[in-house]
Amino acid sequence: MNDELLNYIKTNPLLSSKQIYEGLAHAYSYATVKRALKKLSADSLIIIEGKRKGTKYRLSPSYELLNDIDVEGYFNQEQDERQIKSAFNFSLIPEILSGTVLFTAPEYQQLTALQAKFTDNVAHLSKSTYDKEMERLAIDLSWKSSQIEGNTYTLLETERLLKEQKTATGKPKDDATMLLNHKEAINFIVANPDYVTPLTVRSIEDIHSILIKDLGVDRNIRQRRVGVTGTNYRPIDNEHQIREALDDMCELVNSRENVFEKSLFALVLLSYIQAFNDGNKRTARIISNAILIANQYCPISFRTVDSVEYKKAMLIFYEQNNINPFKQIFKSQFEFAVNTYF
Repeated sequence: MNDELLNYIKTNPLLSSKQIYEGLAHAYSYATVKRALKKLSADSLIIIEGKRKGTKYRLSPSYELLNDIDVEGYFNQEQDERQIKSAFNFSLIPEILSGTVLFTAPEYQQLTALQAKFTDNVAHLSKSTYDKEMERLAIDLSWKSSQIEGNTYTLLETERLLKEQKTATGKPKDDATMLLNHKEAINFIVANPDYVTPLTVRSIEDIHSILIKDLGVDRNIRQRRVGVTGTNYRPIDNEHQIREALDDMCELVNSRENVFEKSLFALVLLSYIQAFNDGNKRTARIISNAILIANQYCPISFRTVDSVEYKKAMLIFYEQNNINPFKQIFKSQFEFAVNTYF
């Protein structure tokens, strides 16, 4: 019923409960509609305006953030045909996300059960076995994170490079450097688990510096405009505003008790803000994992993510501020990591 109710409110905003009941052709009792509206309001999916007989209902920004979206249908439209939020949404972090719970109760229960399984598994591992599994995950994460950015190394070539320091024949030097930087960044966060607790702009800059070392990429916050391939979304181009957005993001992450929310916020928002000239998504994936590791949660390798699907989910967040496709990736990859490593 809730989906039907939300869809009706979406196409018919600012109606009273009686009008909504009648618009649904009396498919449900009036009392049932009233209870459903109260629950949707409590879940921050709709907003109530007015009082008593003047009460009206409309969708909330949280609904736009979490609503199911047809990914394939969305990208059947050409880039210039899509109706998008082309400019950075300054209210997204301090207003919309700060008042939104990202995971439903069933989703949180599922993730918590997986984390409990991870904790139990790790408790029965020797230190040497744990370190071996962490190295395996680190290789997978270095490979997949780099592949998403266009790196040409295979997983087997990556393993040989990171374990034996042997480069692959005919591959660009920068590809090897990117992979080695990933491994160094992962080693750093494993050795310094409290480095992102609390999360600060300085800690983000430091991780970024490790990831772009010897790649000819500028360090620190960018001071010029950047474009994002495949979208008309335009990130902020003012250094002061970029720092403010990063501060807002850090405040949001640090204010949450739910570790899954902390990790997912960092993953999508560092990519959305585009604070650096290059290396933003790489930094986001490492910082997201650093938060998990700092809280003794299972890290994520993203090994089975399709690179195109990952980019599509990110573009939907850029263009619509809808996090749902990316949330599904996060959930599935956390489950994969718990069931695959350790």
